[in-house]
Amino acid sequence: MITAFSESVRQQIDQWLTKFPLDRKQSGVLYALRLVQEENDGFLTTELIDQVADYLEMPRSAAYEVATFYSMYDLKPQGKHRIDVCTNISCMLRGSDKIVEHLEKRLGIKLGETTADGYFTLREVECLAACLGAPVLQLDDRNYYEDLSPEKIDAILDKLKEAS
Repeated sequence: MITAFSESVRQQIDQWLTKFPLDRKQSGVLYALRLVQEENDGFLTTELIDQVADYLEMPRSAAYEVATFYSMYDLKPQGKHRIDVCTNISCMLRGSDKIVEHLEKRLGIKLGETTADGYFTLREVECLAACLGAPVLQLDDRNYYEDLSPEKIDAILDKLKEAS
């Protein structure tokens, strides 16, 4: 865990800020929090959120609002792989409850928990904007899997375990 973000992150934030008027540094808060989170093994601490707010010359409370509103930010350590399952209405109507149940059984954890080995964190998200492919999950903020079934879930998890 880091206690201050690096010069490299500062430079990346500064480069991003060139996209905004000089008096609108706070416009870079989403990007800055993401960079700092990545550098800190995937989660934000109170101290790091404070530092981002101070660096962007914005109220600390506004930075906390962003960090706690969006599901892409984590305020506690996460597993190596994050599994986000959409449980919004479209996914629910197409069986996301069964997908969650299967994942909880397979991983031995409940929503919001991390496996004992630190490999998986299972999370519920409001919407992944893939309603036509419901039920859907997002793996590690980058990979989407649609039209899920327990068999597809098992294949995804098995492939991840093989790759490690």
